[in-house]
Amino acid sequence: MSGRKIRVLIADDSALMKIILRDIINSQPDMEVVGLASNGLEAVERCKALKPDVITLDIEMPKMNGIEALKRIMAENPTPVIMVNSLTEEGAAITTEALEIGAVDFVTKPGGSVSGNFRKVADELLEKIRSASRVDVTKLKSMPGRISIRKPLKSPGLGLTKKAVAIASSTGGPRSLQYVIPALPKGFPAPIFLVQHMPPTFTKSLAMRLDRDSELTVVEAGNGDKVEPGVVYVAPGDYHMGLKMESSVVKIYLDKSEKINNVRPAADYTFDKMAEIYGGQSIGVILTGMGRDGTLGAFKIKHYGGKVIAESKETCIVYGMPKAVVDEGYADYVLPVHKIPEKLVELVGG
Repeated sequence: MSGRKIRVLIADDSALMKIILRDIINSQPDMEVVGLASNGLEAVERCKALKPDVITLDIEMPKMNGIEALKRIMAENPTPVIMVNSLTEEGAAITTEALEIGAVDFVTKPGGSVSGNFRKVADELLEKIRSASRVDVTKLKSMPGRISIRKPLKSPGLGLTKKAVAIASSTGGPRSLQYVIPALPKGFPAPIFLVQHMPPTFTKSLAMRLDRDSELTVVEAGNGDKVEPGVVYVAPGDYHMGLKMESSVVKIYLDKSEKINNVRPAADYTFDKMAEIYGGQSIGVILTGMGRDGTLGAFKIKHYGGKVIAESKETCIVYGMPKAVVDEGYADYVLPVHKIPEKLVELVGG
């Protein structure tokens, strides 16, 4: 993008929101608003005509809502999309669906659907536009949106193991996770600790959607939860998820200590605690995302003799977190996302 401004299309039915978003974006020397759309249909048409680098897409719009518009955009002119939505349970559920369909990221309106105080999240929006502009759009094309029909793999047919799996994911994660969790077989004999960088409400929605599509039980982790095999524990937004041994039972605890890698929940925190308890029986998985979260945790897993899987560049929406792990030499396996479930079954059964 050097030397050329990032061209942004804004789609929102609120005139006020369009003005606020346009002012925020146009205030930056490296980006410009090239078009405005007031409904989903206009967003699809303007995307086709203007070929923007990034689209900010509201969900509640007349004529065609954001989800329908997103499906059309991904099918016809794949473009990095950032969803702009309210921080409600309903908003979280729809945003999680949008991320599975192919939206790259999202920003929440701090004060409801028409938000005059949206400027509070201006820096977050600008950072996400810059990141989205670097996404390889062919990745948006090549991955189908939903994987709920995929047959789960056959179970290794073994009794309970003493193994445990931890998964780290960030930007593009909800989409990659659709390839991993729903493909694991019923009776998967190890617990899975999932750290997806998301705010509160959204992690609950992610857990509910994965649970609906999976043979495994997927829950948002609660403080004091007893760890069971075949259950996926999703770290709640704004809490680190830790593990501790209490009278020979592994339990989850939630921790609001300082952010790590500028995020909370952080995968490094969970990987670290898992490695201390499960040692060489630990398996770490690092999926798509920006930054380096999971790298130190992967080092800890390797230190104890566990195994580490990194998602390969070919399927990552953002090849940041897995790249850091691969570059440090901590990855035992580098695999496209759809090959990861098979490897997990093999490692847990081995």
